[in-house]
Amino acid sequence: MVKSGLGIVLLLLTGVLFWYWHQDKGAIRTDEKRLVQGMSGKMKLWTPPDSSLIPLNDSGQLIRYGKKLIHETARYFGPEGSIGHYTNGMNCQNCHLESGTRVWAGNFGSVASLYPRFSDRSGSVETVNQRIADCFERSMNGRAPDSNSLEIRAMKAYIVWVGQGVEKGKKPAGTGLEPLAFLERAADSAKGRLIFHEKCQRCHGIDGQGKHDSLGPGYLYPPLWGEHSYNTAAGLFRLSKFAPFVKANMPFGTSYDREQLTAEEAWDLAAFVNSQPRPVKRFKQDWPNIQLKPVDVPEGPYADSYSSLQHKYGPFQPIAQFKKDLASKLNK
Repeated sequence: MVKSGLGIVLLLLTGVLFWYWHQDKGAIRTDEKRLVQGMSGKMKLWTPPDSSLIPLNDSGQLIRYGKKLIHETARYFGPEGSIGHYTNGMNCQNCHLESGTRVWAGNFGSVASLYPRFSDRSGSVETVNQRIADCFERSMNGRAPDSNSLEIRAMKAYIVWVGQGVEKGKKPAGTGLEPLAFLERAADSAKGRLIFHEKCQRCHGIDGQGKHDSLGPGYLYPPLWGEHSYNTAAGLFRLSKFAPFVKANMPFGTSYDREQLTAEEAWDLAAFVNSQPRPVKRFKQDWPNIQLKPVDVPEGPYADSYSSLQHKYGPFQPIAQFKKDLASKLNK
């Protein structure tokens, strides 16, 4: 009887050990699968060309000048710029990180492949030059240089060079910004304030006014609000643009594969930053067809009855569903 009972115990123990071993192996296989998928996903992301391979000819000289203008915009176009006062003192790469080459950081990888293209915002077909002008007028709250100037031609040449090899009409993963799913609630600026003070003020300052570059004009860390920041007509004033940018790139030390913010934190942080005062700029020609206006443009008129407050902070899903239903009715 004792031997028989001991045998049953050993059998049960063996079964339990086998079950744990099997579960552990399953977990390992799952982790390995995720790792492989993650590695595979990274391999498929767009990668920028090596700047050391810019040709050593007249074309390459123009490209290198364009890169310099992107990198040190304030030196040439800032309040005390050598060419003239065109901007608020920010550099293009304050938003388009690493001179527009960093993955999921507003890079230029698919700009040349997608332009010229129809813009819902302007209601017309826009060129790369017009896209550059938009950044001067909106993100840098200034005025655009002559579209035929050497500088605009140089910036375009660099942008086209960065996007070399991308098939026309294609937008590879890793270019621009990574889309971020809407929250089921409104973004919370009060929660965002706490996140800002915990994770952002070290670089951007407790007052959000950024940090000037000690090596020259412009900002090492740009102002996030105030008179020297982007205005209310800029793309970043939309939460769906700001949130994915900070999630993949902020705070300092973050990269798309080592994020420090959750999706909710990114949305809440966007709500806080975009609730702060900044230059107000309106373009009467924006969104001529209000049915094409994105759900998070915080100023009317709208093709729906949702409030401006909901269009700014959300929840955005009900508005998106209304737009979808409206488009379906109109297409019948």
